[in-house]
Amino acid sequence: MPTSIRLTPEVEQRLDNLAVQTGRTKTFYLREIIERGLEDMEDYYLAANVLERVKKGEEKTFTLNEVEDSLGLAD
Repeated sequence: MPTSIRLTPEVEQRLDNLAVQTGRTKTFYLREIIERGLEDMEDYYLAANVLERVKKGEEKTFTLNEVEDSLGLAD
């Protein structure tokens, strides 16, 4: 799926320089940046979303003892 983004001139120049110096395409580096960074973004923003729901009382939390009891792991 084609996607377009606008880069600042500084970022565009850095990307151009990297591509020229390494002989790879800008597309290669953009794909790498997205693939490597997406997991971190998912971790952060999905966790922040859950935290917000917990703060609003929309998400239930459990203590370790409650989890152990429910799984039959309590001593």
